[in-house]
Amino acid sequence: MRAFVTGGSGFVGRHLIAALKARGDTSLALARSPEAVAAVTAAGAEPFEGDLSDAGRLKEGMAGCDVVFHSAALVKSWARRADYYEANVRGTERVLEAAVSAGVKRLVHVSTEAVLVDGTPLVRADETRPLPERPIGDYPSTKGEAERRVLSVNSASFTTVAVRPRLVWGKGDTSVLPQMVDAVKSGRFKWIGGGRYLTSTCHVANCVEGMLLAAEKGRGGQAYFLTDGEPVVFRDFVTAMLESQGVAPGNGSMPFGLAATVATLSDLAWGVFGLPGRPPISRTELLLIGREVTVSDEKARMELGYEGRMPRGLGLKEMAVDFQERAGRAA
Repeated sequence: MRAFVTGGSGFVGRHLIAALKARGDTSLALARSPEAVAAVTAAGAEPFEGDLSDAGRLKEGMAGCDVVFHSAALVKSWARRADYYEANVRGTERVLEAAVSAGVKRLVHVSTEAVLVDGTPLVRADETRPLPERPIGDYPSTKGEAERRVLSVNSASFTTVAVRPRLVWGKGDTSVLPQMVDAVKSGRFKWIGGGRYLTSTCHVANCVEGMLLAAEKGRGGQAYFLTDGEPVVFRDFVTAMLESQGVAPGNGSMPFGLAATVATLSDLAWGVFGLPGRPPISRTELLLIGREVTVSDEKARMELGYEGRMPRGLGLKEMAVDFQERAGRAA
């Protein structure tokens, strides 16, 4: 198989490229900077210089490819809506346009459970739950719109599938975990309501397993949740992740009601006045990490043969070993 990968220099993209190489597949990875070129090359892909702004350039890279894995997205906790829309919606539109023009047969889009965020609880949610008309936050709304567009263009000649991993984690995380570690070290970390609620999670290796299966077996026009299996207590899981990085989160906590007030005011202040930096917490973040968010991956297990082969315990051990090795090299 020959694959074209967007977002290849990111956390999920690097692991996907390595898995493709291990299987004997070849991949081209979109790279828009020298740092991205180095990252995708190190992971095992041939870099293709360009970005999501040029459908014609994307078509050149996709020529001769069997499948496109679209994992590029703007996932910052706070950004201008225009930036989210350009990256997540318009970027996806160009990827779809290029893939169809290049004659690619299959496309796997990396979506998120956040597309369902509307203020109501996400408890054992599955793919039958419709996307909300009014998602809370620009990230959920633009990712939801991107997913809609991906699945709507599915046809007999162009199969499109979306995967929705929940809370991707693991060794080499360059997004969520570093922010948590920084918050702990700076004294800003607080549990919401004590943190003793359930969450689904998805190790990056399990995410990649699901992506590869979706490319092979996914039904066109369908979305699939991906998780590590049974939910875990959020506080227990996050504590274990942080301790693997040599930090302890402590017992500081904020009531959910107070956090909701702070989040609402923050969204208003940053949205209206364009304040610099990132807000203390947004409503989107609060709804994704401040109470139970659990989803069912039964559909992926039944239709794709997905197993989620990386157990949490082994994933956490890998993170601890990696941290110790990096600390040893830095000493």
